[in-house]
Amino acid sequence: MVPLADRAPARPAGGDPAPRVHRSSWRTRLEIILFAGPALLVYVGFVLLPVGLAVYYGFFKWNGIGPLEDFVGFENYTRALADPVFIGAIGHNFFFVIASLLVQGPIAIGVALLLNRRMRGRSLFRVLVFIPYVLSEVIAGVAWLLILQPGGPLDALFASVGLGDVVQLWLADPNVVLWTMLGVISWKYVGFAIILFLAGLQGVPDELAEAAQIDGASWWQIQRHITIPLLGPTIRIWAFLSIIGSLQLFDLVWIMTGGGPANATSTMATYMINFGFTRSQYGYGSAVAVILFIISFVIAIAYQRFVLRRDTEGALTRRAG
Repeated sequence: MVPLADRAPARPAGGDPAPRVHRSSWRTRLEIILFAGPALLVYVGFVLLPVGLAVYYGFFKWNGIGPLEDFVGFENYTRALADPVFIGAIGHNFFFVIASLLVQGPIAIGVALLLNRRMRGRSLFRVLVFIPYVLSEVIAGVAWLLILQPGGPLDALFASVGLGDVVQLWLADPNVVLWTMLGVISWKYVGFAIILFLAGLQGVPDELAEAAQIDGASWWQIQRHITIPLLGPTIRIWAFLSIIGSLQLFDLVWIMTGGGPANATSTMATYMINFGFTRSQYGYGSAVAVILFIISFVIAIAYQRFVLRRDTEGALTRRAG
């Protein structure tokens, strides 16, 4: 009988596991490359590369024809930041940011709470409030452009109900047109907020409202102290999307007013298109695009850092050791 000390160590069944582990590691890496590679290429080609080219073009005075030869450094950037029209466009963007939050938010929360209750025709109402968001910006812009024309359907409606004095030059009066655009924008995008809040309300347990109701809480107290606080993460996500969308607002404004009258509705995007393409100042337009990107990026990072952080802290995990 062979002593235990002289026996060779037993090999695990199936041979040495090292090659299998090595092959598994390479297989995992290959899967990551195959699945993430196309998305990464698209991101680099359609996001990072255009941003880099815009930064590069912004240092030149270029009309889009011929080579880049007239290097002007930061002149395009200083010109934009010194232009009162562009400063006004930035102000208009921030007006839409704040006004959209103050107008769309309460309306969307109220309608979502209403549509979340059991009622006849609830599915039909949900579809109706979402239809404006489904419509393309071009269709919505052209439709409202026709509705708001002098003597158009809206003016006729006011006249028919005895409110003829309310009629304004909705898209031609610089004192009115910004508020008109806010109304159209709210009509277009409030449906998205409503659907988003309805989805968030599905995660609010009914047991909490039932317990509060047993304790004597009214419907309004339940919504104020239970439902809306639990809807907080959804509200903050919607606010983030609304802020970024307002900063990049272009389609409806360009179709309905082109930034006018007298630059009363110009935004950073319409200003960029006006100079970059209409006036063939591609270098200057690229500088404006970079400024728009920086403003949006800084606000997004700040919002993530100070607002969304409370929603992501509990979801992040750290590797032990």
